[in-house]
Amino acid sequence: MKSIKIIPVFLFGLLLNRANAQELNARVTVNSSQVGTNVSKKAFETLQNVLTIFLNSRKWTGDNFLPNEKIDCNFLLNLKQTEEANVYSASLTIQAARPIFSTSYLSPLVNYHDEDVVFKYIEFQQFVFNENNVSGSDAQMSNLPAVFAYYAYLILGFDYDSYSLKGGNPYFLKAQNIVNNAPEARGITGWKAFDGVRNRYWLVENMLNSRYAIMHDIIYNYYRLSLDKLYEDENGGRAQMMNVLNLLNNFNSDNPNTMINQFFFQGKTNELIKIFSKAPQQDKMRASELLQKIDLTNSARYKNELK
Repeated sequence: MKSIKIIPVFLFGLLLNRANAQELNARVTVNSSQVGTNVSKKAFETLQNVLTIFLNSRKWTGDNFLPNEKIDCNFLLNLKQTEEANVYSASLTIQAARPIFSTSYLSPLVNYHDEDVVFKYIEFQQFVFNENNVSGSDAQMSNLPAVFAYYAYLILGFDYDSYSLKGGNPYFLKAQNIVNNAPEARGITGWKAFDGVRNRYWLVENMLNSRYAIMHDIIYNYYRLSLDKLYEDENGGRAQMMNVLNLLNNFNSDNPNTMINQFFFQGKTNELIKIFSKAPQQDKMRASELLQKIDLTNSARYKNELK
């Protein structure tokens, strides 16, 4: 006889809405290895399930996604216990990928590491996110749902931008609404301009700043005009990618050290090397020269692998 699992009421309510989950195919991992033994590991298994259901069951857009259109994404939450009971600091790694037309290849869309996640969690607590009341009644309890909702909208924004020019703006605006109304309490950071130069505030600010509007063209050209064309027209797709690098070079020259430039390149190094490794020597050298300038973190790899 199969064992019967009792589902907590708040989880059951989320499961009932699963039929409406159209956009995300999210896998969530909660790593509690750094948390002391005074907290049951089962509590973190529950948290992992709640976060997974939250991302996959919530209706994030007004569009209907077919099962094969859902956006593949991964969330890795690494926990550290603080001195305050039931309060945790954590880092969060977010990855999302986009399928490329006529292939089985998934291209990195988002690959980001957030070090500033602080939240309160007690097993079976209500996991609530309300766009009209982001901070909720308890800021520390509301912060984790706010962070995950923020990144869900960021993923949607970049995905929509990759299919249509500025198609992601409605979702970047929703992410900005979370930033503007984010929970405020001791230890909560990452939502304010003064919290650092690279955080949740600056990421969505860059995507909505009219001065950086060319980034929308760059994202669209990178995916829709280049990667989606490579299978049927390799030379034409690679030429479009060279255009993307020229646009990025101009953007970086006019706006040095922006967060969005660094964010854009995370996870794309192998992809770019593979694309230009088959290019004519002159194009390969030009791509290497540009990439060494605009993606400083990986400049040595471009120099060595695009000779």
